[in-house]
Amino acid sequence: MVNKVVLGIDIGGSLTKVGLVTREGNILEKTVFKTNAQNPFPIFMEKLKLEVETLLQKWEGEIEILSIGVGAPNANPYTGQIENPPNLKWGKTTSISKIINQTFKLPVSLANDANAAALGEMLFGAAKGMKNFVALTLGTGLGSGIIVNGQLLIGEHGAAGEIGHVNVDTKGRMCNCGLRGCLETYASVTGIKKTVFELMADMREDSPLRALSFEDMTGTDISEAALKGDLIAFTAFEKTGEVLGSKMADTVAHLDPEAFILSGGLSKAGDILLQPIKTHMDKYLFNAYKGKIKVLLSTATSADAVLGPAALAWLELEETLLA
Repeated sequence: MVNKVVLGIDIGGSLTKVGLVTREGNILEKTVFKTNAQNPFPIFMEKLKLEVETLLQKWEGEIEILSIGVGAPNANPYTGQIENPPNLKWGKTTSISKIINQTFKLPVSLANDANAAALGEMLFGAAKGMKNFVALTLGTGLGSGIIVNGQLLIGEHGAAGEIGHVNVDTKGRMCNCGLRGCLETYASVTGIKKTVFELMADMREDSPLRALSFEDMTGTDISEAALKGDLIAFTAFEKTGEVLGSKMADTVAHLDPEAFILSGGLSKAGDILLQPIKTHMDKYLFNAYKGKIKVLLSTATSADAVLGPAALAWLELEETLLA
């Protein structure tokens, strides 16, 4: 029996994940490779083509690929391009839909990576059955996907939901986008690393994090230190949760969601991050919303990031059939 699948491609600032996914959300096969976003886009495409061909060889004669779903930072579904991505050094625009279509000779569905993740949560994950929620991806940057009345909110210019670039401090940290004080410079893996280094300069407490360079330090290092009672790491999560929680309260006032779904490397800290988020979100919530908004962790692992782009591909295939 031949399995009908889609190819899900999740392009991140650090890693790219590729997988073969059924309509039920089963990942038959997946692979991960470094994006190496500092290199030109054609080098990335050579690597992607090689990884996909290797994947397909294992399943030759057993699958039929119907479509490709791509999630990428700053992807615009209207133009089929990645536009001004702060964490990918591929130039101002990259016609990724056209290039992937020409490379693999299959229809391509494109979305911002966080939007794709939101669709994955709705179709296969923690938001199954929900009609109104916000998915926050706390990785290299901070991405968000918004579902309103069961539909992905895209906006007039294909860029709705850039919560990572709302302002926290007009004189704050410089963001890769060129602005100062963006939320993602505080609430992301990169942001919490900056907070840790500021705290190590201000605090006298010993910490295993002091032995790590900024480049070598990971979100996992900070999470593990916090779980072991490290005061610097714990304080960093408290500060991150305070900033993020207050801006989530602002988002509630705009959208009135049922829940926030958190995913990405920073979310792996669990309650150490969730508790300050919930405390500070509740502190700044308008009374009409208090006690009603859930904050949940994604049930997907980081390797399951292909489910978002796969959900995008499956939903667009179904819309085509209904048209």
